[in-house]
Amino acid sequence: MQRRFTLKALTAAAALSAAGLPAWAADTIKVGILHSLSGTMAISETVLKDTALMAIEEINAKGGVLGKKLEPVVVDPASNWPLFAEKTKQLLTQDKVAVIFGCWTSVSRKSVLPVVEELNGLLFYPVQYEGEELSRNVFYTGAAPNQQAIPAVEYLMSKEGGGAKRFVLLGTDYVYPRTTNKILRAFLKSKGIADADIMEEYTPFGHSDYQTIIQKVKKFAGEGKKTAVISTINGDSNVPFYKELGNAGLKAKDVPVVAFSVGEEELRGVDTKPLVGHLAAWNYFMSVKNPTNTEFTKKWGDYAKTKNIPGHKDKPLTNDPMEATYIGVYMWKQAVEKAKSTDVDKVIAAMSGQTFKAPSGFTAKMDEKNHHLHKPVFIGEVKSDGQFNVVWKTPGPVKAKPWSPFIDGNDKKKDEPDGKSKM
Repeated sequence: MQRRFTLKALTAAAALSAAGLPAWAADTIKVGILHSLSGTMAISETVLKDTALMAIEEINAKGGVLGKKLEPVVVDPASNWPLFAEKTKQLLTQDKVAVIFGCWTSVSRKSVLPVVEELNGLLFYPVQYEGEELSRNVFYTGAAPNQQAIPAVEYLMSKEGGGAKRFVLLGTDYVYPRTTNKILRAFLKSKGIADADIMEEYTPFGHSDYQTIIQKVKKFAGEGKKTAVISTINGDSNVPFYKELGNAGLKAKDVPVVAFSVGEEELRGVDTKPLVGHLAAWNYFMSVKNPTNTEFTKKWGDYAKTKNIPGHKDKPLTNDPMEATYIGVYMWKQAVEKAKSTDVDKVIAAMSGQTFKAPSGFTAKMDEKNHHLHKPVFIGEVKSDGQFNVVWKTPGPVKAKPWSPFIDGNDKKKDEPDGKSKM
């Protein structure tokens, strides 16, 4: 019986190998990758799956973690928010993963949150978001509003940024844009901007006809004061939005657009020549020059070519959520090694104060209390080749403020998670 079992195992391993899939040993550490590989968010999320797989492959090539190889379990919630919760439950209860790297939209993260809290799972979330949340089961490696949205608007209002006096808040209709714009409205009011000088518009996920909205923006901008657009449009809607922006002749010198969810990947399918000078605010750009980023972009280029990743094998691009994903995988590895265990409670404790030399050129640090990274802030202008020229940056990393001071009652909220999430 033992011989038959061994032969069966060898046969199964051979079959996996023939199919081009890794034949995992039983003694591995499973890690979940939870990203939309289809649907409206696939344009942004697919590459984060590949980034996580690259980091896992690198770690395995150096011996794995605690002497075990990492085994990725990839699932596709297909831009379907309730499905994110179902897939999370599957990863934690059936696949028994030690950690999950995933989500992009806040609505997907909100779907996952009660599941990881109830089952005491661990989620690393790699995208900028609206704040107003803190969970002991989540580590936020993207930016809070004070690490992206607020600095970007301050820049637009400055002489250097064009001295904007009117603002269009244009977003996809879900929690991240709505909450971010609530914060920005209160911030603008504190700076003396009247409600009449703020236009707010939302479109559904997957929206593709921006002609009417762009015409409304042109009319609003033509009423005398310098106007800027703050875009929290997410997913593949960015392609028709930027195409219509170019068609309408809205140039950056007249009405600058600063985007919080558009990076190098989203601009891949757009003619960027009419968009030169428009802006994005992130904590990393592919174009930043430092030895760590040179190594990161080269590793990604080599990996994309080897794995034949669509688009990237010929034109490899890196962006902010890719960097945040990469940082998250390595920080989790470091915490597991510090804890000498994959036990979630021990890893959470070991994550406090973890640091990692990031491709941004700065050392990213996980705050000792609030589960957010200290991150630098960059504002970049779109170049004709789809890259960004950094026009402004903070002198060093900025500590995240999950609870915005521009939302009433946040001064009473504690800046550290205790038990279930506070929202």
